[in-house]
Amino acid sequence: MRSGVLESEGAGLYFEVRGSGPALLMISGAGGDAGYYSAVADDLADEFTVITYDRRGNSRSTGRSPAPMELARQAADARALIAESAGGRALVFGNSGGAIIGLTLAALHPETLSGLIAHEPPAVNVLPDGDPDRDFFAEVAALYAEGGVPAAGRRFAETVRGEGTYRWPDDLWKRFLGNQDHLFGAEWPGFAAFRPDETALRAAPFPIVLGAGAEDRDTYYARPSVEIARRIGAPWVEFPGIHMEFLRNPAGFAAALRVQLGRIR
Repeated sequence: MRSGVLESEGAGLYFEVRGSGPALLMISGAGGDAGYYSAVADDLADEFTVITYDRRGNSRSTGRSPAPMELARQAADARALIAESAGGRALVFGNSGGAIIGLTLAALHPETLSGLIAHEPPAVNVLPDGDPDRDFFAEVAALYAEGGVPAAGRRFAETVRGEGTYRWPDDLWKRFLGNQDHLFGAEWPGFAAFRPDETALRAAPFPIVLGAGAEDRDTYYARPSVEIARRIGAPWVEFPGIHMEFLRNPAGFAAALRVQLGRIR
């Protein structure tokens, strides 16, 4: 593994590269840290050049600001990393908020992708009017405004199935805790407002796959994947396990991801 820092529009983006073969950029969700995918990246490095990174303002990257961060900024950072480490084009995998960023990247910069797998994007705005899950981001934002990170973080953790049943790597957990104000203060509004550009995604000149874990079917972060797949005419696939299965069972998740990557590469 080699690591580096890419300067991108006022931020230094920490990134890691493993392996050889077709380029694969992996975008993390809440907490924005390359460490989510370390074990999976190690497994896939025999077949892919795997690029992971700490998103702007998170962990070992700089560029933190209290101002709300637009998803277009997040997508531009991903595009810059693909240009730097993958010659301008890559397969992309994103989980959770990272899946939202991947869908945004696909709509705004389609020339940078050769395929996209969006795993459990919490795009609650595609759910039907009146669906209680549409209130998730507003509920957590109100808790953050009233009680800060403790209140918002507690509620957020309660909604993510399987959390607390396995142990995170100590260094990753420590960095994650340090990213919470950035998540709820700067990143939350962008994720809350996200609506997929269905026209652009239907016209994408590369394959797009939506997916969710077998244990997550009824959650606010899995249900939108089914609806987005239906709207843009993309396949939907079932992955093993839970939202963060790549931490709980990285070998099993890597094996499932390898299969899907093989279908779109």
